[in-house]
Amino acid sequence: MLNLSYHSWHQLLTATVIALLLLVLGAASIAVPGSNCYTLDNSSHIIDFTSWIGHLFEYEGKDSDLVVRFCKDVESRSQKGYIDFGRFDAFNYLVVRAGHINFVQDYYKGDLMNCERTYSKLGRTAQVNIICGSCLNGRCKGEIGCICNVTFESSCRVLVELSIPCERQGPRVFEGFTLGFHPRSWEIVYNGMTQLGFEKSHHEFSFSTEQTQVALYMTAVASMSRLVQKPTVKIFPESGLEVRLSGSGAAGRPPTTLSPTILIVDWTCVVAQDTPFEVEFTIPVENYEPIQFTLTKFCEYQQNRENDVTGGWAILGVLSFMFLVSSTLFCCGGFVYKARYQNQRGLDALPGMTLLSVCLQTVTGPSPSYTRAEDYCSPSINQASLRQLQDTVLGTRRQTELRYGSI
Repeated sequence: MLNLSYHSWHQLLTATVIALLLLVLGAASIAVPGSNCYTLDNSSHIIDFTSWIGHLFEYEGKDSDLVVRFCKDVESRSQKGYIDFGRFDAFNYLVVRAGHINFVQDYYKGDLMNCERTYSKLGRTAQVNIICGSCLNGRCKGEIGCICNVTFESSCRVLVELSIPCERQGPRVFEGFTLGFHPRSWEIVYNGMTQLGFEKSHHEFSFSTEQTQVALYMTAVASMSRLVQKPTVKIFPESGLEVRLSGSGAAGRPPTTLSPTILIVDWTCVVAQDTPFEVEFTIPVENYEPIQFTLTKFCEYQQNRENDVTGGWAILGVLSFMFLVSSTLFCCGGFVYKARYQNQRGLDALPGMTLLSVCLQTVTGPSPSYTRAEDYCSPSINQASLRQLQDTVLGTRRQTELRYGSI
C-alpha cells in the first residue's frame, strides 16, 4: 500500500475532480480574446494580456518621465507638457521574439510636430520590449513589473524595456484553421479561435425555421490539414431537432487553403418550441485543442421529415413511369390492330386519330369544295353556273388581295 502524505492526497483529489469536470462538461471552445492584447507563443499556446490593459508603468528621467500605459499608449511627461509617442490601436498585436526579450509591442501615430518626415507619416513611434521576469540590470525588485530601460533613438522614436510577470499559457491553438459560410470567409473560426458570437449560444445569430440546410467551409494549412478529424454535434435540448452532417468535411477529408472542405448541416424541426435549439459542433484536432462553436436554430413549427418528402417523390416517379409504359403499349397495340385488321396506313392507323380529325373538322368548319378540271367539260354544267363560279373565285381572290394589302 502506498504511503502518501496529506499534500499528495490533496493534489491527487484535485486532479481527479478537474478530470471529471472536463469529462462531464467537455472541453470549452477557444474563443478569440475580447481585445487585441494577446499573442501566440512559439508552441501555439495563447497568452492573453487583456487583464493588463491600461496598467501604468513610469520611468523617471533627467528632463522628463516616460509613461507606458500597457496596450494603450506611450508618452513623455515634463513641465513643458505631454508628448505622445504612439498608440496601441486595433491593428497592433504582440509579436513573439527569441532571446531575453519575449514579446514586442509597437505603438504608432504619435505627435507629428517636428516628426512630419517619418516613415509613412506615422509621427512619433515607440517599441516596447516585454521581458517575462525581472530586469537584466536588477531594477524593480519586489515590484509587479517596471520599466527597465529607456533609449531614445531620436526625438521621434523611443525603445522601452518592460519587465512584467507573464501570464500562464492558455490552450494550444490550431493556427491557420478557418471556418465560415463561404469558401474564403472566416465568420465563425479564424486562425483556430472561435469568433465572438459563435463561442456560445447567441439568439441574434439564430437560423430561421425555413432554412433547413447550412453549408460550412473549412480551410487549414496544407502541412497540418491531416490533423483535422471528423466533426461531431451535440443538441440542447436533445430531442426535437434532427441534425445530419454530410459533405467532404463530414467524411474527414483534410481541408487546405486551395481546396476547402464543405460541411453540410441538414436540420429538421420535429417539435415546435419558443426557444431556439443549440447545436454545438466539435472538430477534434490531433495534439491541439478541439475547434468548437455553437449555432442556434429556431423551430416555430413542425417540419416534414426528409424521408417523407423523398417517399412522396418516389411514389410520383413510379406512377409517372407506369403511365408512360401503359401509354406506349396502348399506342403500339392500337397501331398494329388498325394496320392489320382495318387496313389503315400512316397517321390514320394511330389510335385516336379519327377522333382528332372529327374534332378539328368541327372546330374549323366544313372545307370548301372545288370542281375538278374534267367537270368543266361536262355538258351538265351550264354557262350561268360557270359564270357564277368564276365570279365567286374572283371575289374571293379580291378579298384575299385586299386583306393582304391591308396587312
